[in-house]
Amino acid sequence: MPRHRLTVGPDHGGMRLDSFLAAAGLSLSRSQARNLIDAGAVTVEGAPRKAAQAVRAGDQVAVDVPPPPPAVAAPEALPLTVLHEDDALIVVNKAPGMVVHPAPGRWHGTLVNALLHRWGALPGYEATRPGIVHRLDRDTSGVMVIARTAVALEHLGGQFAARTVAKRYLAVVRGVVARDQLVIDAAIGRHRVERKKMSTRAPVSRAALTRVRVLERYAGATLVEAAPETGRTHQIRVHLAALGHPIVGDALYGRAAGDARLIARHALHAASLTIVHPERGTRHTFDAELWPDMAELLVVLRSGTDDSARSR
Repeated sequence: MPRHRLTVGPDHGGMRLDSFLAAAGLSLSRSQARNLIDAGAVTVEGAPRKAAQAVRAGDQVAVDVPPPPPAVAAPEALPLTVLHEDDALIVVNKAPGMVVHPAPGRWHGTLVNALLHRWGALPGYEATRPGIVHRLDRDTSGVMVIARTAVALEHLGGQFAARTVAKRYLAVVRGVVARDQLVIDAAIGRHRVERKKMSTRAPVSRAALTRVRVLERYAGATLVEAAPETGRTHQIRVHLAALGHPIVGDALYGRAAGDARLIARHALHAASLTIVHPERGTRHTFDAELWPDMAELLVVLRSGTDDSARSR
């Protein structure tokens, strides 16, 4: 990874760090510069800085710029849990920790890399997202459907856009949810300060609705079923956190100190997905079993052996 060393000139003193990098001749946009800063690839006088901090004339800035991304995703032999496959589509139970498609900072080890290795060419509007019609967060496990033909890609994409796909998630949240059923109707947008987060208090937001049903209550935690009717980024995680019940293990929206002993990621699983088959015209529901880490978390909670949960 090439390192560039820059000196802030007198004309650039007082600029935001991300703006300075965008103007420094490195062929970086301001958002790309901000991503590098957030990733720790930029230092000022040998120390990391925030994107909004101002640079001073004479400051020494070091930037590690990653090589350009590959033009297309590369096939990789990676394990997959396949729930269904036919000539039109593939359904998998995505593993927690697996990114769906290549993107800056992660060009290998993704679901797309694994799909290309097993099934070869897939249709897509973008070279790095063949077959992809919807996504799950990296640490969210569960059911995903992938298109194998151009007709299936358009048909499935249309279903997600029209919100006719039924999605059901399982989540373990902190605290005991009092009501058996509730509807969270709160618009979601980008957090005004922490740009990696979404928020129900964002200055610019879009409508979002999630239906929640309590399945089991424990000492200090609750297993809920969440059915999102919209598909906003981090929707279920944001809505449950706004309710005062963040998902156990969610480092971005409210992980507590004791969560790491319970599970190494946020306890959210896409349990089922109902679609209309793009060729047969029939409605199908695909179910994905819990991954072992989340199943073990429920065993612990049901046994009442989580002392940290009982003490909160």
